[in-house]
Amino acid sequence: MAGVFLREIQGDVGEFQHRKAGELKQRAKWILAVMVAVLLPAALGISLHFIRRASYPLRRHKLIVLGIDGMDPLLLHQFMATGEMPHFAALAAQGSFLPLQTSMPPQSPVAWSNLITGMNPGGHGIFDFIHRDPTTLTPYFSTAQVEPPAHNLRLGEWIIPISKGQVTLLRKGKAFWQYLDDHGIPVNVLRMPANFPPVNTKGKTLAGLGTPDLLGGYGTFSFYTDNLAFPSGPVDGGVIYPVRVVGDHIEASLHGPPNSFRRGDPELTIPFTVDRDPNEPVARLMIQGQPLILRVGQWTPWIRLTFTFVPILERITGICRFYLKQVHPQFELYASPINIDPNAPALPISTPGSYSPELTEDLGPFYTQGIAEDTKALSSRVFSDNEYLEQARAVFEDQRRIFLHEMARFRAGLFFYYFSSVDQNSHVFWRAGDPQSPVYTTQLAAQYGRVIEAYYHDMDAILGEALKAADRDTTVLVVSDHGFAPFRRSFNLNTWLFENGYLALREGAQTGRDTSIFGDVDWSKTRAYGLGLNGLYLNLRGREKNGIVHPGVQAEDLEVEIASKLEAERDPKEHEQVISRVDRSSVAYSGPESARAPDMIVGYNRGFRVGWSSVLGGIPSQVLEDNTDPWSGDHCIDYTKVPGVILSNHKIEDTHPALTDIAPTILAEFGIARPPTMQGHDVFEPSPARTGENSAAKP
Repeated sequence: MAGVFLREIQGDVGEFQHRKAGELKQRAKWILAVMVAVLLPAALGISLHFIRRASYPLRRHKLIVLGIDGMDPLLLHQFMATGEMPHFAALAAQGSFLPLQTSMPPQSPVAWSNLITGMNPGGHGIFDFIHRDPTTLTPYFSTAQVEPPAHNLRLGEWIIPISKGQVTLLRKGKAFWQYLDDHGIPVNVLRMPANFPPVNTKGKTLAGLGTPDLLGGYGTFSFYTDNLAFPSGPVDGGVIYPVRVVGDHIEASLHGPPNSFRRGDPELTIPFTVDRDPNEPVARLMIQGQPLILRVGQWTPWIRLTFTFVPILERITGICRFYLKQVHPQFELYASPINIDPNAPALPISTPGSYSPELTEDLGPFYTQGIAEDTKALSSRVFSDNEYLEQARAVFEDQRRIFLHEMARFRAGLFFYYFSSVDQNSHVFWRAGDPQSPVYTTQLAAQYGRVIEAYYHDMDAILGEALKAADRDTTVLVVSDHGFAPFRRSFNLNTWLFENGYLALREGAQTGRDTSIFGDVDWSKTRAYGLGLNGLYLNLRGREKNGIVHPGVQAEDLEVEIASKLEAERDPKEHEQVISRVDRSSVAYSGPESARAPDMIVGYNRGFRVGWSSVLGGIPSQVLEDNTDPWSGDHCIDYTKVPGVILSNHKIEDTHPALTDIAPTILAEFGIARPPTMQGHDVFEPSPARTGENSAAKP
């Protein structure tokens, strides 16, 4: 520019003045054009964001979406106010920061399914972490189902499948990235919850929350010890295995999946040995020919393990990490849940199928388990707070490593990435910042009171990397599925139903730690029961195997009666309302899957949540109990009390955005009209008039 001005000054003055006059005329025309571009759309109710995104080729447009599980709007405001989250502050200043209405109920698989499909649970069919078969009352995980081969050949003790087994995603509805696929938009959807097995797509996807470990559950750790303080047998999230130390030698086995090729499905095991140094805090672990030297407090790298179903013919691999907790005076060794091997997945975890092996080749092994932070090992006192934090940090570093690797390769289309750390660490460290928690201490607060904030800072750094990759044709969205609340008191729903005459026990049975609806209920006298984190079901005639409540008026009257009594329940400890709302699914949901919903959705007040035992049908002795578990924060409550967040580098015109709006917004970014199945709308456009469900709950 300096050279241009110099040549102009050195040239003929008259010519210079003539040229400048022409430039002024052109500038006036340009200013007029800009005013028209700005004022006319405003006058016609058209957003500048629409004009902007209509001006570039859709195939070159970039949309970056960071999905941050459990990010809370109040906490985010609080941490931004310290000045230590510059990237979130810059994003909010440039565009918008609003609460985002969550799902009903506000459980992660439900909420992310709302986001994926643009539908409420009545459309996508995910109502809770736990569903049940009404004819048998058998509970099952809500998002995926593994079916064994339908046809087998039996040869003595061997069972040879002659048809294929199948793993099925139970979420209904078309995912938003499948619509992008249809229009040729490049897609990267990494670690998306409620997407196991991944839906068919041309893009790169990696399954997230809902992906099981190799045993088929949400994650089962193993703990080997001769310490009698740990009773042997199953604990929440794992199994304690007693070992005998002979001299300084220990022999044990790692327990794998059942062998469906043998009669009775015996468990596959891999033997291993540990030899501890008699004087030093060191041990040598040997498993499948792999020697590993460990000091106390040290983790192994990922170990690849082979499980053989049929010698030579059928085998699978998994990956596992060991942690040496103690060698003297007692022996204590932790083994992580056996993760699906991303280099040779026994079950589908990516699209294309070659994608997870490619990632492994580039980055090494990584956690594939959907909920990888082992909060259950912390709750079972197998991990100390520090040991849990070290494992949780490794999970985050895995996620960060993949994010940075893939963000560096992102050129066009959609890039979605999900982070779990804020959610899982808010669950277990809420107690460190909540003086009203039954397990709060000043020492705990001093040591761990900033753990949650530290993970928010980590997300700020992640956002900074996303903003670096954003150019003028990039929209950046940050969304969370729900916020957070304290979990101080447990409400045992089935115990309350029993004490209020809605649930009856068989003769001789009493409420207690081991009592449950599956073996102790008299169904001929039971009208209602609880199962899952927010679900309440009627024992409906014609649906439940032994149903006694007639559909229609009798069922509706019973729902109203129970809801009224639950909302009137007060905690005798502080006289707080325990349950702030109860929604009837027949009113709250719409769509073809609505009939499969719990009859009622129990919305707990802040500070309360259903008791752990009640989630799987337990009937403890007390209705209300102090929650003394490290899991001290939660969100499976009244959905109006735990909104998520939405931020963007462009102004959000909708004043009350919801999770069901995200899918239509993503489609609109690429000029794709909202499908009629989607209930939401583009948040960058003014809010339409809400009707029916959307005007009330918009779950």
